[in-house]
Amino acid sequence: MNFDELRHSCAHLLASAVRELYADVKFAIGPSIEDGFYYDFDNLKITDKDLDKIESKMHEIANKKLEFKKILMSRKDAIKLLKNQNYKLELLDDIKGEKIQFYQHGDYLDLCKGGHVKNTSEIKAFKLIKIAQAYWKGDSKNKQLTRIYGTCWNNKEELNDYLKRLEESEKRDHRRLGRELELFFFNEISPGAPFWLPNGMIIFRELEKFWREIHDNDDYMEINTPIVVKEDLFKRSGHLEHYKENMFQLNLEKENYYLKPMNCPEATIVYSSKLRSYKDLPIKLNEIGRLHRNELSGALGGMFRVRQITMDDAHIFCREDQIQEEISKVLILVNKFYSIFNFKPNFYLATRPDKAMGDKKLWDKAEKSLEEALKKNEVKYEVKEKDGAFYGPKIDIHIKDTLNRDWQLATIQLDFQMPERFELSYEGNDNKKYKPVMIHRAIFGSFERFIGILIEHFAGKFPLWISPIQVIIMNVNEDNLKFSREIYNKLKENNIRMELDDRNESIPKKVRESQLRKIPYSLTIGDKEVKNKTLAVRTLDGKLEFNVEVNDFINKILKEIKEKK
Repeated sequence: MNFDELRHSCAHLLASAVRELYADVKFAIGPSIEDGFYYDFDNLKITDKDLDKIESKMHEIANKKLEFKKILMSRKDAIKLLKNQNYKLELLDDIKGEKIQFYQHGDYLDLCKGGHVKNTSEIKAFKLIKIAQAYWKGDSKNKQLTRIYGTCWNNKEELNDYLKRLEESEKRDHRRLGRELELFFFNEISPGAPFWLPNGMIIFRELEKFWREIHDNDDYMEINTPIVVKEDLFKRSGHLEHYKENMFQLNLEKENYYLKPMNCPEATIVYSSKLRSYKDLPIKLNEIGRLHRNELSGALGGMFRVRQITMDDAHIFCREDQIQEEISKVLILVNKFYSIFNFKPNFYLATRPDKAMGDKKLWDKAEKSLEEALKKNEVKYEVKEKDGAFYGPKIDIHIKDTLNRDWQLATIQLDFQMPERFELSYEGNDNKKYKPVMIHRAIFGSFERFIGILIEHFAGKFPLWISPIQVIIMNVNEDNLKFSREIYNKLKENNIRMELDDRNESIPKKVRESQLRKIPYSLTIGDKEVKNKTLAVRTLDGKLEFNVEVNDFINKILKEIKEKK
């Protein structure tokens, strides 16, 4: 069964149940979304306790086997029908033509372009999940509505599987684990911007270090560009025309500035700071840049949707004859990076959007080049129609985590437009001026989102190489403290991140706390260990090994860190 049709039908079922229970409600929109649906209502005062009542009413209506019928009526009759539904009337204004389409089941009629099951009895396995607040049309200037989220599946088995995944997802919630593991937190003094704590910064820096390692092998040159930039730059790049609503504006000395939402316009400034020859190309400029995007407060979601973003960007300026080789290298880089985390990438070709910048012929050329690179590298891909950036088509790379959730991370964008706008050039071997091609690419996507995904993927049990604390040493009593400190110093000499828990507490309590902190290795030092100069080693999954030689343990740890297992 088509999930979009099933879930959209379930949204209509929800709306009809709400209407029967709450007579004065006003209806907004009710689309299907990934794994479910929602419907937005005005003049509806409910709490989570009311969801069971609404859900029961939905089952009652579904069991009546009501047919979903398409109804066409004149615009005049549609306006008359919707006279008390101001949100529907506003939607009606956006619909062209004199014949207006509705869908009806029972006596419930909704303005709708369609996509439904045949009758309500096909909607069998659904669950209302939560209530949230949402601005009408996503605009904070508009009224805040009550949104009811639900999920809908073909059968109860699929529904139960999803609810189990949802429960597991809540256990892995990166916002909760971020606080518990002292990685980061959010505060209302700066909505959408994380406060990184020392443990979180260790993960951040380890990823940053690895990012530099894999780029140094391919002649990338790291740069850093300003955060606050004059308006002229973004006029020229096209961001003011196509992206202004997402940008933070400042007024300094009666002149407009913006916090940069992207690194790419400034990369062009670096490129054009000196004369370039065909011999210099490709020029690969990478930057770990701090960006700011004016996301709506209602859209913010922990690390997954933030206003302050740290992007792992790179911009490759190359000749047209170098495009295939450079994109191939990026594809290899992506696969190498994701394999470290056992992520299997899936590839999508995103094509020209409706609101695109520049010459369509250049767009066609860019799309063809990306398609050729994918085929040349024998990469299976799907097409995402009209989902490219406003300045160029792109290859989006998705991964699936432990819970089989899909995440879009890396992107490779091919851009003929920005070199045109910024009049970039290089001198060819015939002494004539030519325009370079610009490849934009990011591997993580953003540090914030990537770390949020890692937290939930590993449920906070990070691989050893990025774990904030890799080893904790626990002495049984004061007589064992001297040897415990010797072990501490040996680990420190080998740059292993560790702690010494020398509190006057029982070993079971210390072990329990180390498990809650998700520390990969716990070393217990008792009288036997002091006597034999060995270690009792406990792993995070509870395996315990006695009489471990100190040097053997250190070598094992160093090998595991180096290999990034």
